[in-house]
Amino acid sequence: MLNTLKEKNKNIEFFTVNDPEFAKYGRVIKGFDVSEIIAECEKMPYPDEGSKYEAGVASLENLAIAEKIKNEVYGELDTQIGACYGHSTTLNGLEFHKGSEVNIAVTDFVLILGTIFEMKDGKFNSADAKAFYVKKGEMIEVYASTLHFCPCQVSDDGFFCVVGLPKGTNLPLDGKYDDKLLFRKNKWLIAHEDNKALIERGVASGIYGENYTIKY
Repeated sequence: MLNTLKEKNKNIEFFTVNDPEFAKYGRVIKGFDVSEIIAECEKMPYPDEGSKYEAGVASLENLAIAEKIKNEVYGELDTQIGACYGHSTTLNGLEFHKGSEVNIAVTDFVLILGTIFEMKDGKFNSADAKAFYVKKGEMIEVYASTLHFCPCQVSDDGFFCVVGLPKGTNLPLDGKYDDKLLFRKNKWLIAHEDNKALIERGVASGIYGENYTIKY
């Protein structure tokens, strides 16, 4: 699959999360049994179109792995275990949080990543982004300094990703603030300048250059 992705997407650099290039963005987490949480996710129906994000999913948070993530990845901080799943092939936007994000691949998918250090005045050139192939069953930590967004599918069936974050992340804000990139609690988000749907929802236009569409 990786060779196919590289061949069909020569406009963006492609790697796996096991390549040295990923160290700039995150790490692969070992020592966790993800079979139970994957089985639970496979019971959840996909949306008919587009993607869906749930900040916390009770059936996932009740599993033993949720407590292990809380204790061993977040040092006993309160966490939430949710999911992002459905259909997506395009970059469209990038976000970051004050705290790492844990991803568990329920299916194979692609993450398009950048870093906050490559942003200038709230803008990011998509030419600085890199794509990473994540295989089903892999568990990764995406660092707080990493720009990321909705995974991209590598089959017509769609994608499914478990998402662990500090408790409260991505929930609606209680107030209004001067920071135009702050879109939800602990969620700073920029849209690609061509993504009118996000911009109309109040997301700051911050990505210029090609709005990559992953071909598979």
